[in-house]
Amino acid sequence: MTPADHQHESAEPAADQVAGTGEPQETAAPDAGAGGPAPRTEAGAAGGPQGGTDEQPVDPTELVADLTKAQEDVANLTGDLQRLQAEYVNYKRRVDRDRELVKQNAQFSVLSSLLPVLDDIDRAREHGEVEGGFKAVADALEGIVAGLGLVKFGQPGDEFDPNLHEALMHAHSADVSTTTCQNIVHAGYRIGDRVVRPARVTVVDPLVEGDSAEQGDSGAGA
Repeated sequence: MTPADHQHESAEPAADQVAGTGEPQETAAPDAGAGGPAPRTEAGAAGGPQGGTDEQPVDPTELVADLTKAQEDVANLTGDLQRLQAEYVNYKRRVDRDRELVKQNAQFSVLSSLLPVLDDIDRAREHGEVEGGFKAVADALEGIVAGLGLVKFGQPGDEFDPNLHEALMHAHSADVSTTTCQNIVHAGYRIGDRVVRPARVTVVDPLVEGDSAEQGDSGAGA
């Protein structure tokens, strides 16, 4: 064996040693279960212990302000709704009142035009001329106008009321203690509380102390 071959043979174990022990080997991470610290992750380093984002604390003052504003908005909307409801109720009342007024005016106009016919029927009845077919027509007409709300009033002996009666003549009598209707010239008519025509009457007033019946009669002829 030459000296060069001996040198080569002795160099091979050194190379094997370098290959077996000289290169550093990668070591395993320590086991977390063995009590060592857990590896630090990027998410944990950036986001805190749980890896989430930081949340800003809620300011109670802002919550109270938001609640107060919401309550004010509700109160304003409630007030607007109540005003609208009140306006609608008033509008409906006006419409109903106007509709009823139009109806009453129409009835008033029609029935007023029939009053002369009713007066003729009253005069014919006083003279006993309401008979046969005419009586049937007269009764039917009076029934129709009564059904429409026309009420006849005015009887001899009624106390005189200037709101219901129109005095055509005055006389005096010891038989009355207050101004009284004596004769009904034309009957009065009304619809509800509305007078279509006052009753046209002659009236007698009570005698004043010191007056005589003759004086009362002369006053009636004046």
